[in-house]
Amino acid sequence: MSSIDLKDDLSCSICLNIYTDPVTLSCGHNFCRDCIGQVLDTQGQLGVFSCPECRAEFPERPALHRNITLRSIAEHFRPTQPELMPGVFCTYCLHSQVPALKSCLHCEASLCEDHLRAHSKTPEHVLSDLITNPESIKCSIHKKILEYYCFEDAACICAYCSDRLHRGHKLEMLDEASTKKKERLRKVMDTLTSKKEQTDKRFKSLQERSKNEKKKAAGLTEKVSDLFRDLRRQLDDLEKMVLNEISTQEEQVLATFSKVEEEKAELSKKLAHIEKLCHTTDPLTILQEQESETDDFCDTEEAGDDDWWEDIKKKQIVQDLDMVLITKSLHSLSDMIKHVMTGLYLHTSTNIVLDINTAANDILLSDDLKTVSKLQVYQNRGQTPKRFLDYAVLSSRSFSTGQHFFEVDTTNSNSWKVGMCYPSISRGGDHFISGQNEKSWCLRRRNQDYNLIHNKCSTNARHTITCHRFRVYLDYETGQLSFYELSDPIKHLDTFTATFSEPLHVLISVFQGSVTITN
Repeated sequence: MSSIDLKDDLSCSICLNIYTDPVTLSCGHNFCRDCIGQVLDTQGQLGVFSCPECRAEFPERPALHRNITLRSIAEHFRPTQPELMPGVFCTYCLHSQVPALKSCLHCEASLCEDHLRAHSKTPEHVLSDLITNPESIKCSIHKKILEYYCFEDAACICAYCSDRLHRGHKLEMLDEASTKKKERLRKVMDTLTSKKEQTDKRFKSLQERSKNEKKKAAGLTEKVSDLFRDLRRQLDDLEKMVLNEISTQEEQVLATFSKVEEEKAELSKKLAHIEKLCHTTDPLTILQEQESETDDFCDTEEAGDDDWWEDIKKKQIVQDLDMVLITKSLHSLSDMIKHVMTGLYLHTSTNIVLDINTAANDILLSDDLKTVSKLQVYQNRGQTPKRFLDYAVLSSRSFSTGQHFFEVDTTNSNSWKVGMCYPSISRGGDHFISGQNEKSWCLRRRNQDYNLIHNKCSTNARHTITCHRFRVYLDYETGQLSFYELSDPIKHLDTFTATFSEPLHVLISVFQGSVTITN
């Protein structure tokens, strides 16, 4: 294979030069890392990634894998087959324009392949890559070729500068200093490349997690929309039912009022008629009238005033609106709220009781196994592998799947820790203290300070805490353990993220007073 064919195989199809730090796409094609990086950055703005060579499309930004073998071949090929720089021709080819391959710093000349072979090989004739601007390699003061590098002044200098202006400084020949800097740069590049690969992996992981969270958010959004749509429908039905009850009772009240009003009108009519009779002078008219329309009143008078008045009051009783019956209809509101919370998997807290077999001898548990109190005098419980040496106690139940939460009331203590841990946590010594190891996560109060602790790392709560009730929420599958202050409104304090490898138990440590699990 000719050098030209090999050069083609070692050339990046983007920049058309010999590979620099070659990387490979999943389709198998190679490119310079910077070249393909710029192409992918441009494609990223459009949201579509593809190979510039074969046009193979990728669903996301492709990972770049270093091609160490190709890089080694390209580096060995590059010094022996330098790039021909357009527009730079051999200084000694006077009758034709022959492209130059190298420049001699001593002669200040560009050399073609033939003149390069015949050129002097003495040390003062330093060969370099092609130079398009000869003035750039000369000292701006003495107009001499730059031959040395001064480390103290970080400057390229000529021989005159080295004797006069930089005497006593640490100097090296340019090619030696350049070689050393290249080595340092390669190490830096390798380090940065490794970091970039790690960053790419992390970015890919976060990108995948972002997709999952978007999908989860979309599903949750749809579920919440359905729940509240159903809630609005139920509220509409409940509103109609309550308004109908009020309307029905109103009609009953008005019916009683109308009846009394009719009786009032009838009484007024008869009273007027009797009054008229009282003013009549004809005895016959009076006596005949008494036998017909006035008999009821005469009978009433004979029966007694009290019985007549009680009968009138019974007929005129007006019932008030029955508020008990109306508000009873509203009791279903709590069922609706419960239905919404059920749909969001947060409707009920997990029932937690503590395991007395794990309780330290300076800890007292209440009869219902929900209150932890610190004792000044040690109890005589037998020491077992399960029992903590001091302060702490675990829940009887463990959690290895699903979503759960529990709540605590810390009103009676100003020194405590509440959280969760693996059952393999040490039960004695410094390693058991909650939060001070990789097997436990907790919220701590010490006097007026609140911290969240895991594996000896402590962070302050995001908000100023003013309440004494807290919630701990576990989502085992997503690896999240969150802490909330049950203030009004509820405040999110912080969330630990981990890949849980064991079941989790509730862990409570009390150093003064008592802490109660409220669910």
